Amino acid sequence: MEKVFKLKENKTNVRTEILAGITTFMTMAYIIALNPNLIVGFGHGEFGAFGDDAFAAWNGVFMATCLASAIAMFCMAFLANKPFALAPGMGLNSYFAVVIAQIAGVAGCTYLAGLQAGLCIILIEGIVFLLLSVFNIRQKIVEAIPLGVRLGIGPGIGLMLMNIGFGSNAGVGASSEHYVMRDFFGALAARSAKEALGDYWPNMVLTVVTMFVGLFAIIILDHYKVKGAVLVGMLAASVLNWAGQFVFLGTNPFASLASANWLPPFGDMARTTLFKFDFGTLFSIGWGTVVILIITFCIIDMFDTIGTVIATANRAGMVDEKGNMPKMRETLLSDAIGTVAGACTGTSTVTTFVESASGVEAGGRTGLTALTTGILFLACMFISPIAAIIPAAATSAALIYVGILMLSGLKNIDFSDIAIAAPVFIMLLAMPISGSIGHGIGLGLITYSVIKICTGKIKDVSWLTMVISLIFLVKFFITI
Repeated sequence: MEKVFKLKENKTNVRTEILAGITTFMTMAYIIALNPNLIVGFGHGEFGAFGDDAFAAWNGVFMATCLASAIAMFCMAFLANKPFALAPGMGLNSYFAVVIAQIAGVAGCTYLAGLQAGLCIILIEGIVFLLLSVFNIRQKIVEAIPLGVRLGIGPGIGLMLMNIGFGSNAGVGASSEHYVMRDFFGALAARSAKEALGDYWPNMVLTVVTMFVGLFAIIILDHYKVKGAVLVGMLAASVLNWAGQFVFLGTNPFASLASANWLPPFGDMARTTLFKFDFGTLFSIGWGTVVILIITFCIIDMFDTIGTVIATANRAGMVDEKGNMPKMRETLLSDAIGTVAGACTGTSTVTTFVESASGVEAGGRTGLTALTTGILFLACMFISPIAAIIPAAATSAALIYVGILMLSGLKNIDFSDIAIAAPVFIMLLAMPISGSIGHGIGLGLITYSVIKICTGKIKDVSWLTMVISLIFLVKFFITI
């Protein structure tokens, strides 16, 4: 272990790394079931003529999620020796589902055929990134981002993590399916609101209480320097939630385990998604549209990954005085390999997950953290029912805690320089609102470039920064 991962050099040990890997896994295990739900579940609408293939396709994407994520994390462990975890990216998978439906509509085919055509886009994107990573072009793009803007990426991601934790995970954010925090506290005092909520009221209370108890537990344990504070806090919140389901909701959170299927559905994956590339259907929608789709996926994936890596590396102290991280090339190469593996097995773009920050906060500093998380993803092919019973509210506590810590990066930013302050504040707003790290970085770079050019300081803007800003401008106005 020491020879491979250089644990002493990175001031860590096997126990800490494994705990960090488990922590990262628990915060991102939701993707294992959510990814196939998004990609295949979207196809149950107008273009969703799956027929008997619906369940098989779900299993195919499920298996692809576990396998591609594990492959990417093993590459991250042994090529880059970094604690970053990878999986099919949120946002990208939702967009992929929309693209699949549009391909099916334009080509007049089934949703499954649209999925197999869409996997061609992911394959091409992954190959492009492999070449860019091998020739260090992606690293040059990272270095082209002004240092002040780079320092603002972490706090922006922190706000996004908090938004995820308070919103889609804990169910207390603003969305069509959940009540905002204001309505929750209002409902506590309003009898009429409780009556209107009906059976959902006790579930909402349990969800919010679980999240806050988990958050407070993590903060207090961390204050007392308890090893694995994030993991212990999440487990405590999970136990509380399970007990609440028994006592207050009258439900058994473990009931699904009795009828669960514990065997990996390799056959379904082989029949629906494994190396199932349908280039004929893809190019029937037009070469121009295909090119635009590939470029769009490339831009979003590239800057989502770059933003996550930069922010997490800064937080873990893995960067030098210029803000650059050693083995950036190998890190980005692992991401590219994961995307190719995802396309071959049957899922959307694999990217570095912001939840990696939870493992870093738990002490993860080497590839052993990524290896541990990857092994757990492989194990989920056999134990996915267990991963499915981890309450989302418990993982929300960890995401909110990490988000709070990442906001501390604001202290390193020179807010007296408007050319830095303005892009940073725009990223702080754009990332949680859009749900995309890439879009936030794009708006930040555009703002930086415009201010520098219009104030007569064009020499401060590298040609690559201007090119990237222009590409984002074009991208924001292009749709399929």
